[in-house]
Amino acid sequence: MIRNFNYKEKAMERISIYAWVFTLLVFSCGPRERIPKEAFEEVNKNMEIKRISEVEILESAMEWGDSLTTKAQKNLIENLQQAIADGGFGEAIKFCKTNATELENELSGNEEILIRRVSTKHRNPSNAPTEEEAMILEAYAYNSEQGLESDPNIQKIEGGEVFLYTKAIIFPGGLCNNCHGKPEVDISKSTLEVISSNYPEDMATGFRKGDLRGMWSVRIPKKEVVKRL
Repeated sequence: MIRNFNYKEKAMERISIYAWVFTLLVFSCGPRERIPKEAFEEVNKNMEIKRISEVEILESAMEWGDSLTTKAQKNLIENLQQAIADGGFGEAIKFCKTNATELENELSGNEEILIRRVSTKHRNPSNAPTEEEAMILEAYAYNSEQGLESDPNIQKIEGGEVFLYTKAIIFPGGLCNNCHGKPEVDISKSTLEVISSNYPEDMATGFRKGDLRGMWSVRIPKKEVVKRL
């Protein structure tokens, strides 16, 4: 359960503390003593409460989601390229199965944030979309079919306490065809055997350059965004 973040209570608590400090400064000085100007300035500075608007929070969440997915995509590609260099496409498939999810979530540096790749034509069953994600994927799929670009999206879920950031993944073709292209045309028989043995219910083949491959999905608690501001 996500704890409610009560900004008003926190603000009032800080005001009470600063008011107490101010009173102490005034009454600790004798009738002929002057309160240093620096003391007044410090109290005034501390009594300024930073007001964070919902727009600022939303924009920060959007920027954070974009940064995380950009890093995750780059990191995944680099690791897959290394796996291919080390043992071919079969090795890259095995790497994805055992390491991809862990790599994605390590990038956030925050266990409260969940980074996933989801698709209706997934290879790993853990990449199947939730009901919320499936609705967004459907909109991205429509854009792809109509030749329209799909911009990153962010929306509030769980009563507004969590942000769901999504970004479409467009199939780039090229090297990716060797694992996700047309079977026995782009994907070799040996690679298909590795796919079949590791993913008996695989649906992630037959893609062509420009197709919607899936999307990045990042769940970011609102309280974690506020901490960053």
